Amino acid sequence: MKRILLVVIVILGFAVAWYFYGGHATPEGQPPLLSFSGEDVTPLKNAFNNSASSVRVLVMLSPT
Repeated sequence: MKRILLVVIVILGFAVAWYFYGGHATPEGQPPLLSFSGEDVTPLKNAFNNSASSVRVLVMLSPT
């Protein structure tokens, strides 16, 4: 029983590591996501302000 539990834990560990650190591909025709961590957010601010006549939603997600 302990051996099966250990194997399941190891497999889950590899699955989680692959999910977070494995290669991620962007579908064709879709631009890749941008990461603004530590970067200048001026392009995002300008795009947000230029669309004043439409509904705008800015969602910031954090794992913590």
